Amino acid sequence: MLSTFIIALREGLEAALIVGILVAYVVKTGRSNLLKPIWSGVTLALALSLALGAFLSYSSTQLSERGEEIFAGTSSVIAVALVTWMVFWMKRAARGLRDELHGKVDKAHLGGPLTIAVTAFFAVAREGLETALFIYSNFRTVGAASSATVGLVLGLALAVTLGYLLYKRAVKINLSRFFTITGVALIIVAAGVLSYGIHEFQELGWLPGADAFIWDVTGWMPKESLAASLLGGTIGFDTTTSWLQGLFYSSYLVAVLIPYLSNKTGAAKKVTAAA
Repeated sequence: MLSTFIIALREGLEAALIVGILVAYVVKTGRSNLLKPIWSGVTLALALSLALGAFLSYSSTQLSERGEEIFAGTSSVIAVALVTWMVFWMKRAARGLRDELHGKVDKAHLGGPLTIAVTAFFAVAREGLETALFIYSNFRTVGAASSATVGLVLGLALAVTLGYLLYKRAVKINLSRFFTITGVALIIVAAGVLSYGIHEFQELGWLPGADAFIWDVTGWMPKESLAASLLGGTIGFDTTTSWLQGLFYSSYLVAVLIPYLSNKTGAAKKVTAAA
């Protein structure tokens, strides 16, 4: 539940801020007639993201056991790659995000309402499609679909609420700290998803060491227990973790967290400027 809540809150707020920037700019420049195309593009992007999530869920249920393992392992690795790119992109591009979006609106205005709708669509679709794939992979890691769904709904609801309140200037949030903390949390969740993907490839026989465990605590902590579900949903803990899973998990954290947290002050200034 916690991992899907974090994913939905972080990605939902990013999308909400992007929409807020677009809406505020067209209103400020006296082009309120462009609001309808913007919302049309946003709606289409959200629909496409939901459709991708439904497609992934449906496709996985139609596969053979081996096909499902291939699908789950591959989608996990792709999701980790995308979320890693995403957190670094946000860190790098935040300073110029507002000006970039304003420039796109100005150029799109010359092409008419359809061009504006396309601009809004791609601005939101990038966040939505990445989120759909990552949440699907995280659902596979967590296992408990009901609690993960609750976390997803709560995270999205809070993201939309915060985005609206920020747009209305009703609340103030230290966005630099928010994105730094949630970025670290996403990286930890991604490490767990990567470990799950490695496990699937080991089950397929594509990678060695499926039965060479660092630990096997199922004797006193069953996979279906509350503690195992909580740990699995937050830090990607597995009651039976192989040495290869542990190696990929720890290596990913070191390789990604160190550069992500470097120059933290500069990153914070960039995000603050974007807000």
